[in-house]
Amino acid sequence: MWHSVIVHCLSWVYSGFLLIIIGAVVAFLAYCAYIKYMHLKYDDIPGPPRDSFLLGHIPTLSKAEENYSVVHDLFLHWAEIYGPVFKINILHRVMIYSTSPESVKECLMSSKYPKDPYTYNQLFNLFGKRFLGKGLLTDPDHDHWYHQRRIMDPAFSNTYLKEMIGIFNERAEQMMEKLEEKADGHQEVSMHSIINRVTLDVITKVAFGMDLGLVEGNKTDFPNAISKVLTGMMRYMQNPYMQYFPKHWAFVREVQESADLLRKTGKECISQRKKAMQNGEELPKDILTKILQCAELENALDDEIMLDNFITFFIAGQETTANQLSFTVMELTRQPEIMTKLRMEVDEVIGFKRDISYDDIQNLNYMTQVLKESLRFYPPGPGTSRYLKEDTIFEGIKIPGGVSITFNTYVMGRMEKFFQDPFKFDPERFHPAAVKPYFCYFPFALGPRSCLGQIFSQVRLLHI
Repeated sequence: MWHSVIVHCLSWVYSGFLLIIIGAVVAFLAYCAYIKYMHLKYDDIPGPPRDSFLLGHIPTLSKAEENYSVVHDLFLHWAEIYGPVFKINILHRVMIYSTSPESVKECLMSSKYPKDPYTYNQLFNLFGKRFLGKGLLTDPDHDHWYHQRRIMDPAFSNTYLKEMIGIFNERAEQMMEKLEEKADGHQEVSMHSIINRVTLDVITKVAFGMDLGLVEGNKTDFPNAISKVLTGMMRYMQNPYMQYFPKHWAFVREVQESADLLRKTGKECISQRKKAMQNGEELPKDILTKILQCAELENALDDEIMLDNFITFFIAGQETTANQLSFTVMELTRQPEIMTKLRMEVDEVIGFKRDISYDDIQNLNYMTQVLKESLRFYPPGPGTSRYLKEDTIFEGIKIPGGVSITFNTYVMGRMEKFFQDPFKFDPERFHPAAVKPYFCYFPFALGPRSCLGQIFSQVRLLHI
């Protein structure tokens, strides 16, 4: 009796195991058939040879990252070889890259083309923790995004920015005092570290009324948390399945804790400000106050969306600004003639003034050219993507619908056909009288979904 039961159980286990194997084989063959279908659908579009039927171009991209290369230089190389429209394969996905000004104009200047849902949905969560959610940067729903944008626009107007100049002056003065202490000619100074601290100090104060005091040397977990989630975001975009591998668990846990810290801080900040509004208390004149006031008028106080944008401001507004200024300082140390011309303009416009006005900033024309050239050569956000729902033709190449198309300002900014001698750092490209190519330069994107904080960002940089 027991023998027959055991035999029956073993037979059931064997059958189940066999069904699992057959199911896995069928699923794998179906997946391979889908990959083949995607290859056939887009193979008329030029592009580099695939490394592998299954992996596509993953090995080449991974090798570039392992060698500490800038992966966008690889895209530049491919654009020069395969033309203005080319494709790459990542597993079953096909990604289209375009350096065609016509396509940039068509896709970015119109609301007809939504943001790529695959790319931006990846940023909703970070290793299972809500991250950028449905903030301004990642919201794929145009109508919902437009409603958010309308609420936030007044907080970034020129009129409101002028009221923040005092904070810019204060933080810039603190930075100068710290630099004067270190300018003894005997010690090395990490300008990137100092710039990171001052830009974070400014954005936390101006946006949320928070005094971190980083320039003055105060210790807080906030900068490390931002750095950790940024690293986590990049690695997650490269490998969204890394959280399932034990060797990554320690790193994933650190990123999750950092994301929790940022959202917890944001929740407390927003909650305290809303309570102050309800109690009729005097409110700080910062971006958060303005947004809450506008949202209240439209009956649109969604706490989770507010938190999403709290994180978005730091990810899109602090790190990018700090990197732009750091690269600018680096180039100025390499270009003494540009530094001299810049110093002459500052002496003429600012002189010995310690408190710089908004009008002073607007008269720093050559400095504005320097910052624009820095954005051309070292764009903190290298590009953006849109989703093509329908078949589209660019540069005579038919692109079947159902695919994302990426526009890379880093790549286009380094192409000879758009910018003469593109690897030369030359602010004269942006002189008002200079001839400029159209739809080849978009460090803040273009059109209706261009960056809300671009004026704020550049005014802050000019001030610092």
